[in-house]
Amino acid sequence: MNISIIIPLLNEQESLPELTSWITKVMDAHNFSYEVIFIDDGSTDGSWQTIQQLSDENQNIKGIRFLRNYGKSQALHAGFAKAQGDVIITMDADLQDSPDEIPELFAMVTEENYDLVSGWKKKRYDSVVAKNLPSKLFNWAARKTSGVELNDFNCGLKAYKKTVIKNIEVSGEMHRYIPVLAKNAGFSKIGEKVVLHQARKYGESKFGMSRFINGFLDLITIWFLSKYGKRPMHLFGAFGVLMFIIGFLSTFLIIGVKLFRLSFGYETILVTSNPLFYIALTAMIIGTQLFLAGFLGEIILRTKNNEERYKIATEINL
Repeated sequence: MNISIIIPLLNEQESLPELTSWITKVMDAHNFSYEVIFIDDGSTDGSWQTIQQLSDENQNIKGIRFLRNYGKSQALHAGFAKAQGDVIITMDADLQDSPDEIPELFAMVTEENYDLVSGWKKKRYDSVVAKNLPSKLFNWAARKTSGVELNDFNCGLKAYKKTVIKNIEVSGEMHRYIPVLAKNAGFSKIGEKVVLHQARKYGESKFGMSRFINGFLDLITIWFLSKYGKRPMHLFGAFGVLMFIIGFLSTFLIIGVKLFRLSFGYETILVTSNPLFYIALTAMIIGTQLFLAGFLGEIILRTKNNEERYKIATEINL
């Protein structure tokens, strides 16, 4: 099979028939062997019934239905696990991503040997204040932190080699950072393609300003995981040693001052009256806690199990 198209969705009943027809037209025009996997992430409208109807008409249309809403990352994870194509395309279900981009994305992966190609919505039809400006700030921070030079991390339209999606773990809300996850896994040839962005035709966006706040928090998480995810003791232990050094130096300074005053006959004061005593005590306590955090991180890392992050209610053609 040449292409697997993975489409997570939430309450997109109106757009699904038009999107499916558009994808089918493009696939047939280029004689692609393909499958389309819709992942219904807990829709409350008739999205699942529409997917069932579409799959009855076209056996290339497949579906996964979650018991409830688990989030886009979990939907992509489920789709990646089922995908059989040599090239995997991800896109949104709201008709803002154009299926006409798929042949060029496919060619960049198969002919130019990119591991991953990310779309860049250079010209957007979103609100400037609500989405465009926060998105630019977010993308700038993501580039500086991750070292992956992409202009649009949030674009849902991406193409991957099969080996990429089978060797990365998408969890939490890390779907924004799949290129970073791919880079950390050793897939270094990451490209970008300017893609057409279209105004939303049906319904309304499921993402608000909170996604950018969550995005920045996830950015910190992925930075930490990429540098210290396999060796948390290196980070916590280093800070623990630093705090211990501060504590011991403060203690020696207190002792030195005490001995100095005794040797020259000055009146001595209680150790607890010296502010350095509390600095030394606090530093040692924090140092101990950091060491414990590092040890616990190492233990958890070595004993963790791959827990189930979502529940699938129904599958179609899979």
